Amino acid sequence: MPELPEVEVVRRGLERWVAGRTVEAVEVLHPRAVRRHPGGGADFVARLRGETIGVPRRRGKYLWLPLEGRDLSVLGHLGMSGQLLVQPEGAPDEKHLRIRVRFGDDTGTELRFVDQRTFGGLSLHEVAAGSADGLPDVIAHIARDPLDPLFDEAAYHLALRAKRTTVKRALLDQSLISGVGNIYADEALWRSKLHYERPTGNLTRPRSAELLGHVRDVMNAALAVGGTSFDSLYVNVNGESGYFDRSLDAYGREDEPCRRCGTPMRRRPWMNRSSYFCPRCQRPPRVAS
Repeated sequence: MPELPEVEVVRRGLERWVAGRTVEAVEVLHPRAVRRHPGGGADFVARLRGETIGVPRRRGKYLWLPLEGRDLSVLGHLGMSGQLLVQPEGAPDEKHLRIRVRFGDDTGTELRFVDQRTFGGLSLHEVAAGSADGLPDVIAHIARDPLDPLFDEAAYHLALRAKRTTVKRALLDQSLISGVGNIYADEALWRSKLHYERPTGNLTRPRSAELLGHVRDVMNAALAVGGTSFDSLYVNVNGESGYFDRSLDAYGREDEPCRRCGTPMRRRPWMNRSSYFCPRCQRPPRVAS
């Protein structure tokens, strides 16, 4: 599933190609693509037609398009395979095209939502009370992400210590810190030499600050090369893949030598996912006897 870097790459593409354009027509080609919209497909089409798209925004893994002059935003759920593509008008339809948005200008491009597995979708939502950036009310509970200038580091450190959990669970808790998923959690933990089952209660502030720094570093590195693509399901708005999979130090490297000490990397089942780690650099916590 796309994490912060991949969603930010898409957001930047939408800002370039969609911001400031007025919607002329909308086609919903699969009902599941608007199942999160309270009024259904016909209501989604009617309410979006004639609206002007503002500057796309993101919080963690969540992306939305504010509507200019309105307390409404289009929330995009990419799910496992959702893609927001900017395509030339008249280009052949993708096999899994679900929603088409045409604009009332002569730019010659349209916005398409393509989703093979139909886990994602688009929906219109009211803006959360007090939000200055059009944040949809349904995601108001999502914490700010580590690349957000308003991210509160002090509050995060306190919450991390108070949370009786393990460090990887805390990194994936979107109410504490948003945007981090399985891939970048493993990468940041490897860089920090922390085992994924390390309790958060005994993390010192310098240690948690170091971890947060590595989270930011790995995400910025991924952003620089367009994110991580293991298959054709994640692409940017122009249909191009990211290349950070070539730079991964932990995720997906089972039995390959650790790039720090040479020890074979290990994979362990974890919460219906996998955790990749170095058994030498990232020693498991001691179990109290």
